[in-house]
Amino acid sequence: MAVWMAGCQFRQDENVDFTDLTGAGNLTFRVIGQNERDLSEGIPSDCYLPDGTPVWEYSDAVESEPASESSEAGPAGPRRTSSVTGAGILQELLKYGNQNKIIEVVGTYPSIDIDGNPITLSGKVMLPKNGIPKRMIIVSHYTVCSNAEAPSNCFSLEGMLVRSGYGLIIPDYIGYGVTAKEVHPYLVMDVTAHNVVDMYLAVKPWLEAIGRKADDPSLDLMGYSQGGATTMAVQYLIETEYSNASSIDHIMLHRVFAGGGPYDVKATYERFVNTDTAGYPVAVPLVLQGMIKGNKLNMQMEDMMQPWLCEHMENWINSKRFTSAQINKLIGTKVTHELLTAEAMEQKSEKVAELYKAMTLNSIIAYDWDPRAPVYMMHSMDDETVPYTNATHARTHWKDANITYNFGHYGGHVMTCLRFIYTVQELLANEEAERKKYEN
Repeated sequence: MAVWMAGCQFRQDENVDFTDLTGAGNLTFRVIGQNERDLSEGIPSDCYLPDGTPVWEYSDAVESEPASESSEAGPAGPRRTSSVTGAGILQELLKYGNQNKIIEVVGTYPSIDIDGNPITLSGKVMLPKNGIPKRMIIVSHYTVCSNAEAPSNCFSLEGMLVRSGYGLIIPDYIGYGVTAKEVHPYLVMDVTAHNVVDMYLAVKPWLEAIGRKADDPSLDLMGYSQGGATTMAVQYLIETEYSNASSIDHIMLHRVFAGGGPYDVKATYERFVNTDTAGYPVAVPLVLQGMIKGNKLNMQMEDMMQPWLCEHMENWINSKRFTSAQINKLIGTKVTHELLTAEAMEQKSEKVAELYKAMTLNSIIAYDWDPRAPVYMMHSMDDETVPYTNATHARTHWKDANITYNFGHYGGHVMTCLRFIYTVQELLANEEAERKKYEN
């Protein structure tokens, strides 16, 4: 079986009518396009990995390192053998489930921008073509740079879970999809979490109107990398503002899956500076722009970033024309002091102190909250993109929470993403098997 297949463009399909909402009332999720996929031929080619590489270009000829004695694998952790490659895991993703025909529906919904003003955002709902979804999963996507990588414009790798009968809700963040001309407020957690929850609140009555309400009313949350931190912020928002069972907007969480996330933005920035290395160079301007513009700091990008990189911000990053892989090649260096100004490298400077306050504000581990719904958290000690210190800080902060930690030597950021998605499939399948055993 091929690992990838040809991509598809969205179209109105007369044979699959998800848009006839006559008599359904004033719904806020507005369908703007839909598409049918057949995953029996493999993973669609319009699918991107966390480093911006199209899945069809991805190959991993180097075998992953065997797990070391210091690995801290939790229950039902990923299989860790020296013969596992990225291509091999992609192939494994195709083995779960048997519902190859899926429907992707792109739509818009109302939310808020960084000023709290109304904004229309977009996102995608993915459903099995036949039957009712077992449960809905809200997916917070990993970092993307080109608009082509936005969930509404491509196939999200997490979509493989639909083959097992689950439905997915995948929002575009501000700056992508219908708001591609806007600056993306990278790692501005409160706004992004609201954007994600707002899509669910808009999609829920739409699912009921078209007769596709999930069998299980509770939700799973899932996200990797930027999406991992966002997922934890979404859990916080739901558990603090939508947990009242008597409320019309009550949201019941079933389980949460978070992988490779920057839960401590300040520690991530400090790692860039202290090691003078940025394994994922585009993250440097993304983090700075997100903190400065998203939090309205009293500074300019020119104060913190080298002039040559500032000159290319609009064309390389804010145009949304290039993937992160392409931008990293354009940047051409992983040396932090070649990206940041001397003042930005000085951690005791006045401007860095202001920047640190914003980073702390947008670090989910700084919240006065312990997750209540069960969480599965995965991170690789070898992660070159999101420093492993994020994981250890999360474990220290949430030492009393219901979290299963799976930290080990799982390879780099992309390899671990593949392992993470595969492991979520495995955990969901194991849970379902246990439930059926109990019922019988």
